[in-house]
Amino acid sequence: MAMVITLAQQKGGTGKTTLAANIAAALAGTRRVALLDTDPQRSLARWHELRMARGGQAPLTFSDMAGWRLGAELDRLRRSHDVVLIDSPPQIDTDARLAIRAADLVLIPVQPSPPDLWAADGTLKLASAERRVTRIVLNRVPTASRLRENVRADIAARGLPLLRTGIGNRTGFAQAFAAGLGVTERAPRSAAAGELMALVTELEELP
Repeated sequence: MAMVITLAQQKGGTGKTTLAANIAAALAGTRRVALLDTDPQRSLARWHELRMARGGQAPLTFSDMAGWRLGAELDRLRRSHDVVLIDSPPQIDTDARLAIRAADLVLIPVQPSPPDLWAADGTLKLASAERRVTRIVLNRVPTASRLRENVRADIAARGLPLLRTGIGNRTGFAQAFAAGLGVTERAPRSAAAGELMALVTELEELP
């Protein structure tokens, strides 16, 4: 059965979809990976279309099944893959609840700002109610930012589960996404790829 990672965050613009695509691409070379896009914006679906048109990349299974068929689709993907990544809607609705309920890990991208951290509270509460494991990942982090350290301190003071690895605000992620690629595929020796691989390694080491 697959490890299911749901990326969830009520606030838009945190880089949730880009992060899902990049984690999937980084794992696809060594794992059977499925992507499930339940976000009505369908940005991940567009990324996958670009990837398929490009060709030559590690294969990924893609689905955008939602609504009443979501539960059955999740069961199907879990049986035939090693990792399933779910890009959930940016609000707490039925699909988001199902995606969180199905997760072995709920990954919550947070930009280093108080509004992003406040927006994560609803997701954290829902995941806690469903007894799911959660981790916050700081995403789109400026290279030099006192606010980043303030947010880290706030997260620590509240006892929230924060991953060690943060993802920088680097253009390489957007450029790779626009090409239907992960940054580890488009620029494998870049600082962005190094951060992404460090994040993947940390995720793989979670108990």
